[in-house]
Amino acid sequence: MSKTKRPIPVFDQPIIETHCHLDYLEGEAVSEVLERATAKGVERIVTISVSPDNLAKVRELTENPLIWGTQGIHPHDADAFTEATAAEILKHGNDDKIVAIGEIGLDYYYEHSDRAVQRKVFEQQLEIAIQLGQPIVVHTREADEDTQAILKNFSSQLKGNGVIHSFTSGLPLAEFCLNEGFMLGFNGIVTFNSAQNVRDVAAITPLDRMLVETDSPYLTPAPYRGRPNEPQYLPFIVEKLAEVKEQTVEVILEHTYQNAKQLFGWH
Repeated sequence: MSKTKRPIPVFDQPIIETHCHLDYLEGEAVSEVLERATAKGVERIVTISVSPDNLAKVRELTENPLIWGTQGIHPHDADAFTEATAAEILKHGNDDKIVAIGEIGLDYYYEHSDRAVQRKVFEQQLEIAIQLGQPIVVHTREADEDTQAILKNFSSQLKGNGVIHSFTSGLPLAEFCLNEGFMLGFNGIVTFNSAQNVRDVAAITPLDRMLVETDSPYLTPAPYRGRPNEPQYLPFIVEKLAEVKEQTVEVILEHTYQNAKQLFGWH
């Protein structure tokens, strides 16, 4: 007989979903995903663009009052980055409900795009973010040294304004990014038994530098691994961070909520 999974907890304080991909939730109506999320206390959702093909889709999704978005090209699609793509990001990167340039960065694990191209496109989009005065949402995997080197070249102009999302890198990159003023995003990986490295990073991350995210439809937290991820599962991530930080859930909720508002310019 299969065990019944623990219900998703509902807290008294609101939660901000800082990183998901609503247009990737196949077979799920966005309205239903939002309904389930709001029932669990999710107040706002940031859906992230990743390719030239979904820049416009993300902008369309932000027409919903609960949804904000970003504009940027993921390193997987760096090969598809053109002058027209750059122009589109520049044109819409300061739209009313676009809150950051991202998801940008480096991915040497999959290497769907040439590494040199990834670095060039990352730098081009950092320049756009600086030009627009927008924060950045950074993806980095198996590329700690190059990520640090590139961010170091731009951080004084970025003024630490950004987040390294789904943080799974080593402590040296974490410490560098924290010293430069960036925030770190934590998602369902922090609940995985195999992810002690992520919990170690969370343990040294100041409360005023943490964000919560799902990266849905990926990386569903325990105890719901194996199902498509959704913003409604954020409470499990909050609980695990409270455990790691030896804080109450209320403390984590308050800090991550205020951190998201600060990063994305919500007052």
